[in-house]
Amino acid sequence: MNGLRTIRMALKSIKGNKVRAFLTMLGIIIGVSSVIVMVAIGQGSTKEVQDQIGSLGTNVLTVSVTGSDVTFKEDDANQIQDVTGVVAIAPTISGRVTVKNGQTNAQVSMIGTTSPYLDVRDLQLQSGRFIADLDNDNHSKIAVLGSDTAQSLFGFGDPVGESVKVNGTSYKVVGVLDSIGSSLGTSGDSTIIVPLSTGQRLASTTEIGSVYVKVGNEDMINFTSRRIEQTMYTIVGDADSYSVSSQEDLMETATSVNETMTLMLGGSAAISLIVGGIGIMNIMLVSVSERTKEIGIRKAIGAKRRNILLQFLIESMVLSSLGGIIGVGIGIVSAQIFTLTTGTTIAYSVPVMLLSFVFSLLVGVVFGVFPANKASKLDPIQALRYE
Repeated sequence: MNGLRTIRMALKSIKGNKVRAFLTMLGIIIGVSSVIVMVAIGQGSTKEVQDQIGSLGTNVLTVSVTGSDVTFKEDDANQIQDVTGVVAIAPTISGRVTVKNGQTNAQVSMIGTTSPYLDVRDLQLQSGRFIADLDNDNHSKIAVLGSDTAQSLFGFGDPVGESVKVNGTSYKVVGVLDSIGSSLGTSGDSTIIVPLSTGQRLASTTEIGSVYVKVGNEDMINFTSRRIEQTMYTIVGDADSYSVSSQEDLMETATSVNETMTLMLGGSAAISLIVGGIGIMNIMLVSVSERTKEIGIRKAIGAKRRNILLQFLIESMVLSSLGGIIGVGIGIVSAQIFTLTTGTTIAYSVPVMLLSFVFSLLVGVVFGVFPANKASKLDPIQALRYE
């Protein structure tokens, strides 16, 4: 019996038991589609985090003061400006404040900073102006609103020139920022920015929490970072009380975490492929039992062991490969539905799709060998007597 005829017989057998064939493939379908969806979500999350961190600026360093017993004032922060490679700095102080306009109020993040902040963070104004050096010198009660804060308090009107109450004190709105979206799960638009000296009064502290540093040349990021660390050690005296990080550092950390999570999710989903393979083996064993007499007849009229082995192995491979193809299709559609429903970013991976399909095919081969081998070893006389 030639190979082509063996393949036809295997396909005919599958076609004759459509419901059983579908139920046999179900484990493979679920496994492949789960792997594709999980990996797409994981890689999409990684890409989203990378884009968010990248939007913060690749030539920006963040100096954070973490020690609770450390004294770090504005004059200390200004020493960073003298480091080689530094173009501009923006010391900041932060906190939470209640902003009110009429009967409308909102809890937002308050940032007290200096005039270079707009350029260092690469922000754009929607209307009005930003904080000036004179505002900081005069402790002016002026504010620049984030786009969400402006919309919450004023709707779609222009708040520039209007007044808002910040923790009960009246502040004049001088500008509104363009939307910058969310970064690392935190909205950058639910903010109010005030002069550094004014922010120190609102936060009841003169301590600087962090300093954003703009480096003139991206190639000098690492060099400048080390020089800033030396300067900070001279000022603070304790290496554990501060940190100097770049967006690249954040990106590497976030990517590493996301890749680990993606691997775990993909691995968990891949387990269902193994379960699907076990299902194929069980059904094929049942099929061997049901077709024992057929196998005996075929052997009696001249079918060789390899023909029987090949027939059942092909049936197993067809079931697993067809399940893999359907699983890939369902996985792509499911991932698309997920992103449309939740707004979550996804990223399809063609290598993962191909790997899932190949793995499903291998599952069919591996779990199909035992029942196929069992069928090929049946004694034709005993098989013909089987009831």
